[in-house]
Amino acid sequence: MMVDPTLAEMGKNLNEAMKILEDGRKASDPDADRRQFSRSSIPGPLQGDGQDVASILQLVQNLMHEDEEEDKPSHRRMQNVGEQGHMALLGHSLAAYISVLDRERLRKLITRIASDTTLWLCRLFRYESGSAYYHEDDREGLLKVCRLVINTRYEDYSTEGYTVLNSRQPVIYQSATCRPGLGQHLCSQLGLPLSSLCTVPCNTMFGSQHQMDIALLDKLIREDVETGKLPLLLIANAGTPGAGHTDKLGRLKELCEQYGMWLHIEGVNLATLALGEVSSPVTAATRSDSMTLTLGPWLGLPAVPAVTLYRHEDPALSLAAGLTSSQPVEKLRALPLWLSLQYLGHDGIVEKIRHAVELSQQLLEKLKTLASIKTSDELDSEISFVDALTMVEDELNSPVVVFRFSQETSAESSGGSVEGYFAGEREVLDSLNRWLCERLAQLVPASGVDIVELEDEGTCVRFTPLMTAAALGTQRCDVDLLVERLTELVPVLNCTLRLRLDFREEVYRHSALSYIEDLSWPGLGAVRYEPRIEELNDSKRQLEVEKINSELLVKLGDLDADLIFSTGLEFGPEKDCIFIGMATEDLDVAELVDTIAALGRDIEENGRLLENMTEVVRKGIQEAELQLQKDNQDKLMEEGVLRQIPLVGSVLNWFSPFQSTVKGRTFNLAAGSLDSTEPIYSMKAQTGGLASPETPTSSAKRLPGQRLFRREGAGGSDSHSETSSVGQAEDLSRERFPQPTTPNPPSPVPDEAVSVAPESPETPQVPAEPEPTQENGEVGTQEGEEEERRPEGQEAPVEETGR
Repeated sequence: MMVDPTLAEMGKNLNEAMKILEDGRKASDPDADRRQFSRSSIPGPLQGDGQDVASILQLVQNLMHEDEEEDKPSHRRMQNVGEQGHMALLGHSLAAYISVLDRERLRKLITRIASDTTLWLCRLFRYESGSAYYHEDDREGLLKVCRLVINTRYEDYSTEGYTVLNSRQPVIYQSATCRPGLGQHLCSQLGLPLSSLCTVPCNTMFGSQHQMDIALLDKLIREDVETGKLPLLLIANAGTPGAGHTDKLGRLKELCEQYGMWLHIEGVNLATLALGEVSSPVTAATRSDSMTLTLGPWLGLPAVPAVTLYRHEDPALSLAAGLTSSQPVEKLRALPLWLSLQYLGHDGIVEKIRHAVELSQQLLEKLKTLASIKTSDELDSEISFVDALTMVEDELNSPVVVFRFSQETSAESSGGSVEGYFAGEREVLDSLNRWLCERLAQLVPASGVDIVELEDEGTCVRFTPLMTAAALGTQRCDVDLLVERLTELVPVLNCTLRLRLDFREEVYRHSALSYIEDLSWPGLGAVRYEPRIEELNDSKRQLEVEKINSELLVKLGDLDADLIFSTGLEFGPEKDCIFIGMATEDLDVAELVDTIAALGRDIEENGRLLENMTEVVRKGIQEAELQLQKDNQDKLMEEGVLRQIPLVGSVLNWFSPFQSTVKGRTFNLAAGSLDSTEPIYSMKAQTGGLASPETPTSSAKRLPGQRLFRREGAGGSDSHSETSSVGQAEDLSRERFPQPTTPNPPSPVPDEAVSVAPESPETPQVPAEPEPTQENGEVGTQEGEEEERRPEGQEAPVEETGR
């Protein structure tokens, strides 16, 4: 067997390139290439001698992984590029090589590739006598089909151009559940006004709310015909982008035949046409005039084109619309798909689609068992299916499952649903479901769940294995793990939703706290500590609020609690406040709010003490100087003038000693006042500072090992499991909202005493006798006796009576 050496070398290089890109960093020095890349991140001139293939591939690898952090694991979904993926990548390389062949050989080769691929796809998806158009943008096929229909319905369009459209304005009809921006894109590319686009609402009275209202569509078409417009094309869904629902394709086809319209169908449910058992609504898609297939995500094939299958008998019009091309190179778009389909085979393709459908059915059956989860004696929490999902249950092969967390109260409580018994409940439930989807995607990344916003139901969690399973390698065990994690997170959501109201009421009880109404926050809520400073202007008060709440957030983060405290969403509207994360059943909301208020008050008082310290000391010194001057004057009056004369005073003091009564003073920094030292010396010891206040967390009432903010008697194994759940549930919050870390906060400044005594004039100092003290009924005047009675470890007080 003869082997083309170029093809062999191409396959070898592709394998080596994939190994380099998939191996990640080099084991010898994982930082070497990144450091080299960071130094040369700014593009410079091309090297004169060029680079080898390995160096270029290494540069590509660095570009792919430059944003990853070594100390933080990546939760990004990476597609599993298997052997079938390598075949698709090889197709792009082969297309470049084949394009340099001689013209005759190239024509024969691309004709064989295009005809084989079209035949296989038409047989696989039951689309008889169809042609295929391969395109990179999944909207491009519909755009070319619109050009084909315009050329078909307006015979002079090829010669007169857009002027022929003035006679009868074309109208394109689409469902309200179509992809956002699809109709606007078509009008923009076709040069049509937006008035040529008609959006048909979904059912409001009968049928599914995600299906096109056929009766209303019929009425709209008749009105357009009466006004001289031309109904051109109808875009229907076989699997809406949101809930994965299928329109009534059979009835829509009859309506299109009645008015001579073109029917185009798209959607994920078209993949089920490859299965043996197909539901009747999807089977009607085989009668459509065209449909778009996105085989890349369905089969896990990277960089393969989308395919639009269509039926038309005039090849000249197809060529004019761009559905076919006279350029042979453009037909090579089908080469990656041609190689991948041969590698997978018919059975392999069907098996991938069947596996995805079975995964969705497995999750659907398990969610039915979670229809009512009893979390307490008062609350029933449920996973409620949206209306579209209820309808999808009848379509046994639908690969889309949509669910949403909601909550209902039991008969013993308020008697009504949580939805509606407080303002903004829809926004709160949307935020909780958004958090639920993010947690499930992080805990079970192979599940591929994502968020979908539905107009009537709100934020929901969507499981579409047909779009993700092949790329992520989703298996049945991943669905089991998804349900297990969902069962753990539902009680956390349930408790958080119920305790939000309790938290708000507790915050209102504290005048120093302000409740922040942020409905988009998935947690207990937000609170802000407001300092009690009225004399500050707005700018200074804002700075004070920011400072206190920042320190309060640090202190709360240092507590031994299961709750997560953060600054909220990165681009949230509320600033300078504290957001509390998800809660468990045993949370003591009153203790939590009391602790926040007490810590904020301590921070405010300590900060105020430090700010006023300079002023307090200055005033105290001035007052002390005045007291010293007054004491000196009083002493001068007591001793007399003669004792102030140097020689006479010494002689007079020798013959008649004078006992001076000196009054000591102590300066209390905390109170900012001068006090007498007589009470201190009467007790024979100076009193120490005030003891540092303990954090009011009711630690004395807690059991050994019990964490903060947890009620007694609510623990046990159930409490432990819930705590573990919320601990896992807050990992994402820890990554999104990093907690500030600072050294241990300083303890409150204790009261300090400064002894102050009046100055004595320049006179001979006479030894002063100790003041008598009364203790145990005896008068002690000897120093030795005082030392015996003095407590161990205390020094004798020192009083300054002169300079």
